[in-house]
Amino acid sequence: MRFGMFESAFLILLLLSNSDRRFVSGQSEKDLVLQFRNSLTYDPSLSTKLVHWNESVDLCRWEGLKCDSSNRVSGLDLSSESIFAGINDTSALFKLSHLQSLSLAQNSFNSVTLPSQFGRLTELRYLNLSNSGFSGQIPLSLSNMSRLVVLDLSNKYYSSLTLENPDLGSLVRNLTSLRELYLDMVKISADGLDWSTALSSHLPNLRVLSLSNADLTAPPTPSLLKLKLLSVIRLDGNAFSSPFPSFYADFPNLKVLTISSCDLSGVVPRKLFQIMSLQTIDLSNNRDLEGSFPEFPVDGSLEKLMLSYTKFSGNLPESIGNVRKLSNLDVRSNSFSGPIPSTIKSLKLLVYLDLSQNQFSGNVSSFAFLKNLNVLNLGSNRLTGEIGDDSLWKGLDNLEFLDLSENSLQGELPTSLFALPQLKTLLLFYNSFSGSSKISTNTSSSPLAAVDLRNNALEGSIPQIFFQLQNLLSLSLASNKLSGSLRLSDFSKLTNLVSLDLSHNKLSVHVDERLQLAKLFPGLETLMLSSCNLHKIPNLQNQSSLMMLDLSRNELQGEIPSWLWRVGNDGFSFRFLNLSHNRLTHLQQPYKMRGLDFLDLHSNLLSGEIPTPPPSAAYVDFSSNGFSFLIPDIGNILKRVMTFSAADNKLVGGIPPSLWNATGLQVLNLSRNALSGHIPSAVGNLSRLQTLDLSFNALDGGIPGELARLTSLSFLNVSYNHLVGKIPLKKFPESSYVGNEGLCGSPLNVSCDGRGREMHYVLLD
Repeated sequence: MRFGMFESAFLILLLLSNSDRRFVSGQSEKDLVLQFRNSLTYDPSLSTKLVHWNESVDLCRWEGLKCDSSNRVSGLDLSSESIFAGINDTSALFKLSHLQSLSLAQNSFNSVTLPSQFGRLTELRYLNLSNSGFSGQIPLSLSNMSRLVVLDLSNKYYSSLTLENPDLGSLVRNLTSLRELYLDMVKISADGLDWSTALSSHLPNLRVLSLSNADLTAPPTPSLLKLKLLSVIRLDGNAFSSPFPSFYADFPNLKVLTISSCDLSGVVPRKLFQIMSLQTIDLSNNRDLEGSFPEFPVDGSLEKLMLSYTKFSGNLPESIGNVRKLSNLDVRSNSFSGPIPSTIKSLKLLVYLDLSQNQFSGNVSSFAFLKNLNVLNLGSNRLTGEIGDDSLWKGLDNLEFLDLSENSLQGELPTSLFALPQLKTLLLFYNSFSGSSKISTNTSSSPLAAVDLRNNALEGSIPQIFFQLQNLLSLSLASNKLSGSLRLSDFSKLTNLVSLDLSHNKLSVHVDERLQLAKLFPGLETLMLSSCNLHKIPNLQNQSSLMMLDLSRNELQGEIPSWLWRVGNDGFSFRFLNLSHNRLTHLQQPYKMRGLDFLDLHSNLLSGEIPTPPPSAAYVDFSSNGFSFLIPDIGNILKRVMTFSAADNKLVGGIPPSLWNATGLQVLNLSRNALSGHIPSAVGNLSRLQTLDLSFNALDGGIPGELARLTSLSFLNVSYNHLVGKIPLKKFPESSYVGNEGLCGSPLNVSCDGRGREMHYVLLD
């Protein structure tokens, strides 16, 4: 009888097991998964998995879910599901005890503390919680997942995860199967010996180590060499402040080494670049790191070589042509010199090439038929010669960015540059190019969005090509020798134009006051027309995006219209205005200056009272006009001002006391007026002042000793006033004080002996 009861119970259990093995603690895995789903808060409109879970469909066919051979849930991928709440230590997720793979990456759990119950998932081989928004101390319970092969707790931009108590060593002690460890942006705060020893002692199978921006304060030690399988090392953004660890060159299987922005110094061993397995090396932004290139081996694996903003020097060897797999070469802002090797044309996989801000010399090599090349930057070097040969630029079918600026290139511009099918940005400024009138090509489909040819020697009229580039956003032809007449409406096909600079040529730009430019260029942000023989201010009313306007050195006269202060979102976006060197006489009333940072009205015929500058202003120049009356009480308004000049006007009265409250002032020039009164001791409040010019006024009294407190003051001129007394500052030349008959002492050759009583009474008066 007993045997029969046992046999019956066994048969029932066997039937249950065969019919559905997906039960955990009395609940089916389907119920647990649904319970987990229902506890989550997510955006259904952005979900591609959770929203499609259907109870009528077999669990193993649900999006993001995988089952093993026994139909148990073994994998769950809910990455990028816009989940932002609903997980904690009581979550049903942690009852899915057969899970081997789990990803909650790319969600936003809004700084929820990382649940310790993850440690219950002891079957996990793969755990990815990257960029998911968890916070707090990483729980020690994660060390229970001894089968883990991949652990990713990294974040790309910000993380409030910490690994301090317990520390890194405690976390990885049991994770002996781990091959890939990603803890980028996790605050580890361990010194080099501690974290290196922890990894090398407990993770013998480690292949990928990624600890970028992890608050590590010391570089790794040679103990890492025990990790013979280590092939990827990413330690960017840690403040190591140390010499370059030479043992990096001794890893036999190294494929990726990125240690940018680590404040490394010293010399990089040349053999590092000869490791045959090395695919990516990034040492950029270590500004005291030195080195040079060896001869590159044939058939190396190098694909990305990034050394920008370091101190590498020497030549770029011809053997760079051996690195046939190279796609990214970035050595900008170094001290490389010599010619650009012609063998670069052998790098057929090259996508990104930046040799800018070095000392490369000689002619520009041919880059023809590098069909994959997307970015070519040779700016700020010492390149010479001509680039007019169209064969140099043939076959660059995918080139989008070309910068040859700040060199010594000359000759005519090649027409083929403007015909490149994908070119969007062309920067050729600060060279000696000429002959622009010959530029002509079919521009109907040109994608060019930015062209900068300023500071060259282009002559003749503006080529018609620049009136036809319909995708153009920015055009600068400033500081050339272009001539002829044109109207701004000639650019009417450039409806997307954001920035236009025609300044400092021999052009005559005619303005139709009836035409609102906002109708032609609704997105215009910058208009620079200095020295363009303008006789009228362009009609910029309703130009809501305008930020910068330069109409200086023209023939403008009469009034400054009041609508000008309302352009750029009612003046709040309008940041820069230069109307200097014209013949403007007055400001139309009423006016209100709002958001300007830079305001220059100097060298006009403006008269009356000085206008009140905008509170946002950092630079204000009202000099060389005919302003009269008192200086307004503006000091408390100018909270941000660094430069203020009202020199060479007809201002009278005292300097307003509030001006000494403008503590951001670096330059103050009130010279050549008729100002009177004393220089107060409050001038000592201007702690950032570098230049003070009060010369050619009628100021009296003494020079306040508080000026000696201004340690940044490098220029002082109080000459030709009525100042008296002993000079308290001796570091300035005699010319700073001449023309004041009552001053004595060094540097003037006037003794103060016998004049003390007389000066005492003068000062009392």
